[in-house]
Amino acid sequence: MQSTVDTEPRGERSSRSIETKKDLAEFREHLKEVTESAAFRGSHRSAQFLKYICEQAIAGNLHSLKERAIGVELFGRPPAYDTGEDAIVRVTASDVRKRLSHYYLSSAGSSSELRINLPVGSYLPEFAHDIRDAVEPKIGETVPESVAPEAPSTDTIKPEAHLDPQVGFSRPAKSWLMIAIGVACLCLLALLLSIKSSTQEPASRASVLPWSVLFADKHVPLLVTSDPNIAEIQGLTSQPVSISDYANQKYVPNEAALSPEMIHVTRDILRGDKAASVDTPIVAGIAELAAGNASRINVRAARDLHFSDLDTDGNLIFLGSPRTDPWTSLFDEQLDFRFIYDGASRQEVIQNVRPHPDEPAEYVPTAKGFATGQSFATVSFVRNPNHGGHVLILAGANAEGTKAAGELVTNPSSLASALQRCGIRTSSAASDTVEHFQILLHLRMMAGSPTAFDVATCHILP
Repeated sequence: MQSTVDTEPRGERSSRSIETKKDLAEFREHLKEVTESAAFRGSHRSAQFLKYICEQAIAGNLHSLKERAIGVELFGRPPAYDTGEDAIVRVTASDVRKRLSHYYLSSAGSSSELRINLPVGSYLPEFAHDIRDAVEPKIGETVPESVAPEAPSTDTIKPEAHLDPQVGFSRPAKSWLMIAIGVACLCLLALLLSIKSSTQEPASRASVLPWSVLFADKHVPLLVTSDPNIAEIQGLTSQPVSISDYANQKYVPNEAALSPEMIHVTRDILRGDKAASVDTPIVAGIAELAAGNASRINVRAARDLHFSDLDTDGNLIFLGSPRTDPWTSLFDEQLDFRFIYDGASRQEVIQNVRPHPDEPAEYVPTAKGFATGQSFATVSFVRNPNHGGHVLILAGANAEGTKAAGELVTNPSSLASALQRCGIRTSSAASDTVEHFQILLHLRMMAGSPTAFDVATCHILP
């Protein structure tokens, strides 16, 4: 049961009330279990953030649960710091929500009778005694003024490079040159395909979702390629790279605990800045669709992206799962199928946070390495929160999964058939009410190569 009945507006209460000293002791013990769990072990900053906002909420200090106050009191920012340019509070809050979801879906947290929830757009935690009392964040929910993050300024939001001097380091100029060359090649490929397609009958004209919306907008869609180097580093160090660290160019997790040899290896990996081989044909296919719709795309590498690039009403396309493109984790709260890294099996699994009848709560790949078995991928079409644009994410538990997702969406007839089977309207103009969705793909693998893939299930999102 919920500890008390809420009679105050959400923006006026500090938390779901804790009535007795026993309640307080229980929730503090639960908070300790959560922050010391595997879900938070990889991020001391996120654990400290959750402890801080919970203690402030329990004490009723609403004034301390605003973005600027948290930045000053918890992260040591000067009182007049620019919250639009320094996004540490927003980024950390997003990371905390993801880790809370991971914890309560894990074996350690799923059996707990207590819940801590951090609603989207708020820094005010909510406490509950029963899973039915935990408030699910609602897409498009209005953020109360008393706890709303302060609106970003019109200045460019730059990644923070000074969060932790022990861990952060500057990438060599050579690495940036490699990024520029790689992205330039992808852009050139997209341009050549556009020229070729413009001289032919546009057989690939896409009037099907999501292309009917992505190409109808006045903004040119931004396509973000994945970062296989960051996945390799996470595999070597057995530590996750959070979106906060990635955005602030801290690509080696917990560097202080690594040996000099391992640090040297990770820096060599970053210096190479390889491109994922599966990204190129996906970029080419999307560029051809864009040309057939009298449109075009901009292509950027994930490591060359900044928060300011996402502060747009334009449309975004991401390639890769959170393991290879951490930016995609920013949209997890809208998704039913979410990638979670399983440390025991050393792979990403897909958790179904809102299962339909007869659907499992988790999809676990069995074809690791060059094995024979199954794998999974997702096609996700969602809104860009607090903006007017839309987001398409093509992600697989392995590279073959991302490739399969790309093959499906760049074939308009196959995509239309899949949407129809799922009961999703296949066409929608930008001005219409757009149906957002997720498609889960099942891959059959033989010796590490996909032999076929099909639609396992699909969800229409709020």
